[in-house]
Amino acid sequence: MARVTTAVLHVLDRTRKTTHCLVRRRRARRTATAVEPAARPGPWARALGLTAVVLSGAWLGLLVVGDVRVPVGPMDTTMTLRPSVTGGTKINISPLGALRLDSHVAPVRLDVNVDQLDPERAQALVDHPERLSGLQDEVAGDVARGALDLAVRSGVAVVVGATALGLAVYRRPRRALGAGGLALALLLASGGTAYATWKPDSVLEPKFSGLLSSAPSLVGDARSIVTEFDVYQKELARLVTNVTKLYDVTSTLPAYRPDPSTIRVLHVSDIHLNPASWKIIASLVEQYEVSVIVDSGDTMDHGSAAENAFLDPIEDLGAPYVWVRGNHDSMETQRYLKRLKNVHVLDDGAARTVAGLRFAGIGDPQFTPDRDQRPGAEASQELAGARLASALSDQRAAGTPVDVTVAHEPSAAREVDGEVPLVLAGHVHHEDTEVMKYGTRLRVEGSTGGSGLRAVEGEYPDPIQASILYFDRGTRHLQAWDEIELGGLGLTTAEVSRHLPEENQPGADPSPGGTSPSPSTRPATRTP
Repeated sequence: MARVTTAVLHVLDRTRKTTHCLVRRRRARRTATAVEPAARPGPWARALGLTAVVLSGAWLGLLVVGDVRVPVGPMDTTMTLRPSVTGGTKINISPLGALRLDSHVAPVRLDVNVDQLDPERAQALVDHPERLSGLQDEVAGDVARGALDLAVRSGVAVVVGATALGLAVYRRPRRALGAGGLALALLLASGGTAYATWKPDSVLEPKFSGLLSSAPSLVGDARSIVTEFDVYQKELARLVTNVTKLYDVTSTLPAYRPDPSTIRVLHVSDIHLNPASWKIIASLVEQYEVSVIVDSGDTMDHGSAAENAFLDPIEDLGAPYVWVRGNHDSMETQRYLKRLKNVHVLDDGAARTVAGLRFAGIGDPQFTPDRDQRPGAEASQELAGARLASALSDQRAAGTPVDVTVAHEPSAAREVDGEVPLVLAGHVHHEDTEVMKYGTRLRVEGSTGGSGLRAVEGEYPDPIQASILYFDRGTRHLQAWDEIELGGLGLTTAEVSRHLPEENQPGADPSPGGTSPSPSTRPATRTP
């Protein structure tokens, strides 16, 4: 009995010791788990976090420090670098609006704000106009000094901002210095990219937003731009001169003085019964001193006789009106327009000389006011275009070549490739330009009526679009064009974009006499 009791006590003692051992081990595991640090993030996560810190710090640094006040000629300006996806340069000229230039491709944009005009420096230019001749060098020097100062300050701002934010986030000096070094490397890379992609001739093709009537004075006339070669300094100096005169002489906008050697054509299309279009057209005719208006069709919406009175303001627009029939214009519309004074209706390839340019065109072969799709529509457009091309070929053979051809639909206009330097079209309600296979340039105009009642069909109203085309009076070739876009229904925005044909770009090798190259004759394979 004593042996049994001893054995039981021995077993109980071993069990108790085992239990205590297990409890101690479990407590030790809990303690180890409680004090064990969290798993460290992977290398990609750390790199992503560092990049976010660097970009945020650099951006904050630019916002706080990265701007420079620079006197440019008689004006006080502020130059600033801003993060940007597309790059470029933006020149803010209050109260006129802004000029946007595609000057470079880099993740930074240069903003130049014209803050105010210095009265003493401006008065000195007014009193001594001979100093304007030296304004070019003065402006170039001011801009160079300001750009250098801005580059240095921006570098300091980016490095300090990234370093400070890195120190606040990581609380380790080495990591913070690494963030600052990476920010500096990114800034240098951005600067190198901007330098490699720098386009000084971007000032020739600006986009102007703001007050529409001021745009021509700042953009300039086509002839002077085509002949400028030292483009950046000269154009920048001229911009400063114009703004100086604007601020100093009068609060009204300066008058636009087109070069007398250019013929100015206003191209409109797809008015679609919008009565506001006539006021816009009249304003553009006066502002640009337009020589002739070309309407590539769809002036009406249903082509009914009841709509004809809508056309009466054409007689008072102040310039000859060249017109072709669109698919929303009926033959009744065409007959009514023929009776209006100063209107020139083009059809069946017949040519008319208006304002020094020879025009020819053809009306749309289909009348579809309800926008229905009829069988053979595309074939009928191509056939109409072939008839027009045949008429153009006959005109050229007779020694009276056509300068500008007009058709409503681009599919018809494409058929005259090789027969004429320029063909104008509409129909698609957005602007487009291309040089076709045989050398003819196709200019498709947007809707000058903002698509009429269709403006409210989409989420946003369609813009109102028109173009000013500049022709050399001697050669009758296209020198440049301005695309004009106004905000649609209920909007008040305005933008003017200057464009040059490839042969008029700086550094291009134009044909003798500065003329545009003539289109190449395509093989005579058409059937009239």
